[in-house]
Amino acid sequence: MDAQKDESVNDTTPKVIGIGGIFFFSDDPKQTREWYAKNLGLTVNDWGSTFESRNIQNPEEINTLQWSPFKNGSEYFAPSEKEFMINYRVQNIEGLVDQLKENGVEVLDEIASYDYGKFVHIMDADGNKIELWEEVVQ
Repeated sequence: MDAQKDESVNDTTPKVIGIGGIFFFSDDPKQTREWYAKNLGLTVNDWGSTFESRNIQNPEEINTLQWSPFKNGSEYFAPSEKEFMINYRVQNIEGLVDQLKENGVEVLDEIASYDYGKFVHIMDADGNKIELWEEVVQ
């Protein structure tokens, strides 16, 4: 591995490193998933569709992006009144949350940990709820 790649793999700077998900409202999420499966070939499940890609800096690393329609009015997007929410993949979520708080960003909840990663929600300057996700590194 060359020095540039080695440096990026060991980088722990609190920051966004990719998109982890695209979530949006739908009148009928099941029908929307089925439409995308039939017409665009997405492989879907009860949550939507998962896309995989490789990290160009670390080709052995497989990243995922979750595409999910939510029922109109889902409280999961609250307090945002927007019809979408983006999930950003981050590194060093604790450091990032500290940095966001120092910058006066509204942090909506505490960091929650699950088998598949850590999550926290913030509001951006335009009133969009944003989900930050630090994936569990295997």
